[in-house]
Amino acid sequence: MLIQLAIRDIVLIDKLELHFHEGLSVLTGETGAGKSILLDAFALALGGRGDGSLVRHGEAQGQVTAVFDCPVDHPARRIAHQADIDTEGDLILRRVQVADGRTRAFVNDQPVSVQVLKSIGAALVEIHGQHDDRALVDPVTHRTILDAFGGLQTEVRAVAEAARSVRDARSHLQGHKDRIAKARKEADFLRHAVEELATLAPQPGEEAALAERRIVMMQSEKVAQDLNEAFDAIAGSSSPVTVLASAVRKLERRSAQAPKLVDPSVAALDGALVAIEEARMALEEALRATEYDPRELEQTEERLFALRAAARKYDVAADDLAALRERFVADVAAIDAGEEQLAALEKTLKAADATYVKAAGTLTKGRRKAAAALDAAVQAELPPLKLERARFITEIQSDETSRDASGFERVEFWAQTNPGTKAGPLMKVASGGELSRFMLALKVVLADKGSAPTLVFDEIDTGVGGAVADAIGQRLARLAKRVQVMAVTHAPQVAAQASSHFLIAKEGVKGSDRVATRVLPLADQPRREEIARMLAGATITEEARAAAARLLEAAR
Repeated sequence: MLIQLAIRDIVLIDKLELHFHEGLSVLTGETGAGKSILLDAFALALGGRGDGSLVRHGEAQGQVTAVFDCPVDHPARRIAHQADIDTEGDLILRRVQVADGRTRAFVNDQPVSVQVLKSIGAALVEIHGQHDDRALVDPVTHRTILDAFGGLQTEVRAVAEAARSVRDARSHLQGHKDRIAKARKEADFLRHAVEELATLAPQPGEEAALAERRIVMMQSEKVAQDLNEAFDAIAGSSSPVTVLASAVRKLERRSAQAPKLVDPSVAALDGALVAIEEARMALEEALRATEYDPRELEQTEERLFALRAAARKYDVAADDLAALRERFVADVAAIDAGEEQLAALEKTLKAADATYVKAAGTLTKGRRKAAAALDAAVQAELPPLKLERARFITEIQSDETSRDASGFERVEFWAQTNPGTKAGPLMKVASGGELSRFMLALKVVLADKGSAPTLVFDEIDTGVGGAVADAIGQRLARLAKRVQVMAVTHAPQVAAQASSHFLIAKEGVKGSDRVATRVLPLADQPRREEIARMLAGATITEEARAAAARLLEAAR
């Protein structure tokens, strides 16, 4: 509920701080005292439309702060949490209005968008007036209101889940159909490609190996000549091996005579002979590698060119041809198995649809039962509100072809204001005064069915008096036992029902020719005097005071 409202520099309000409690609070005062300003300021804090003209003349900016105490699981806290706002303690909504038209919004002193502020404000407060086109008179909300009144949350969740299953099944089926249709268009190409790639049988890494082998074979002839010349030099008729070996043997025979002179030379010559032998072996291996069959070069080139041609044809790297073949094989298999899978998906969709129809049908029955109960409950509230000839109608239109997450129904609150007249949407057929009383009757019936914790009624008693005003006051008081209610009123019968009474008045600012709006909480005697003024007008008589006392006593 709202526990505090602070306003600074908004129109005629320079500085104002009000504290509210549970129950019914009324705001009264002379016409033009500033009641509308107070509500406009409150609406600004809730995310209402800003306007630079709201800033008090001569000031750069104004601001409004509203403090709420609400349960930890309240939807407003969930909205705030989703916006990464710290929700510990009270919820504090603040709006700064700059004179140039700009505004800034804060929740618990964290900057937020106006849309976030508006969402949180809507969960905390409903403002109703004769010309209000939101809340209960907005057809978009009527289905939700009916479901809340009927306690149909379980059925609504079942329908929403069934709708998701239908949507998913339909999406999977359509996706499969699209894939099959695309594959069928390419079926001939795919089958030919699978056959061609199966014949080619490409292997990863094969292109690089073939290209390397081809280069070796193409260079072999030139290299082989030089290799042969080198081989002849160390292993042919002019090989130094025989001469070196003979020299080593002679030196070895002299080794005993002068080892220090001979042994190092022998070791060096032995090393040279080993190196020559290693070179000979390497040359022999190289010569063997240069030997190839010309047909092998031809076959290698044919295979390499075939791989590269296939890669160009299918626009992939040669190493990816094997994977491409597997993919084409899978696509062909999908075409072959598509009908069977298609039938399975169609069966799944049919089952999901049947589940949805059953769940939606159950919800439909619940809604029609709840609508009858709601109509009867609202109808019972109308006669005391001078709407005894009117009818309240919950109009339900069903479309069983729909698979909407909310079910088959479109729900709208209708009214028939007089016998013989045509019933129609509440907002269109009811006058301002009638609309406000219909709305009050609805709120009394729906107060514990998902209502915002604070309800504000702006002069819904306009144009009525006597018994009707008394009936309005009684219903506001009854409503205030379940939610916090604030009412701007000109009816003494309504004011007498309040648990808190605030007087709104204009008074001069000391030391200035300006005036400012002041709001005063009224205790027993001042309150009786204000209600007497509301009864008598400018001149308060003793009879008015006595009548005011009787109203207050009757309300108690």
